[in-house]
Amino acid sequence: MDPMKAYQLAGELEVEMMADMFNRMINACHKKCVPPHYKEADLSKGEAVCLDRCVAKYMELHERLGRKLTDMSVQDDELMRKMSS
Repeated sequence: MDPMKAYQLAGELEVEMMADMFNRMINACHKKCVPPHYKEADLSKGEAVCLDRCVAKYMELHERLGRKLTDMSVQDDELMRKMSS
């Protein structure tokens, strides 16, 4: 595969995965923090705090998973190099 096509495909996949993660985060945090029947047009202080914490936890987990997957990929690359030598 052409390297430019590969980079383009990788970028498109990353955008798609980020959009999916963002949508999952919105749905999960909304379900957890905002009651199904709205009483007011604006978020209450408790709802806003809950959403802030939920989003922060979601983002922290996403970052940790990304680091772990990167580490695993590096280990796989090293193992493949050793096996091919």
